[in-house]
Amino acid sequence: MKKIIGRKEYDTENATLIKKYTYGCYGDPEGYEELLFQTPDEFYFVFVRGGENSPYPSEDIQRLSKDKVKQWLENHQ
Repeated sequence: MKKIIGRKEYDTENATLIKKYTYGCYGDPEGYEELLFQTPDEFYFVFVRGGENSPYPSEDIQRLSKDKVKQWLENHQ
């Protein structure tokens, strides 16, 4: 997936997956996934997707600051 945020392109195909967090199981309407990526120029983003009753009923990309990355990693151990 690609998304432009603030004139910067975030692309799951060209970034490195750092960590994947899954809540629930496949097909669970409340289940979701959060995938943390790092771009080649060291920007970070989370690709999210989930079931219809999850916090992420549609696919999206959310950028993260380096401080938020540390917090995200601590919350997803």
